[in-house]
Amino acid sequence: MTGLTRSSSDLDPRRKRILFRCWHRGIREMDLVLGEFSEAELAGLSDADLDELEVIMAEEDNDLVRWITGADPLPERFRTPLFARIASYKPDFSPVTVEALGKA
Repeated sequence: MTGLTRSSSDLDPRRKRILFRCWHRGIREMDLVLGEFSEAELAGLSDADLDELEVIMAEEDNDLVRWITGADPLPERFRTPLFARIASYKPDFSPVTVEALGKA
């Protein structure tokens, strides 16, 4: 399994599984956020970070998108440095949103 730019061949089984799950979320927005985050940072995450990432990944995609985009307030339990790093991989969805709403 590989991501867009990263091969999983040098990853341990846990990281391989996480990389795959990050790129196969169910909604494309979360594929992009978690997939890009995992490609860039997965190899260097500590076991504690991996634990936290798996807890975050267990949340519903629609909730994660709303928290990352700021549409809904972020629950206190996710106000962590790791969640902030993940959210920093948020693509600019505004051109897609504007076009989808017919405001282009």
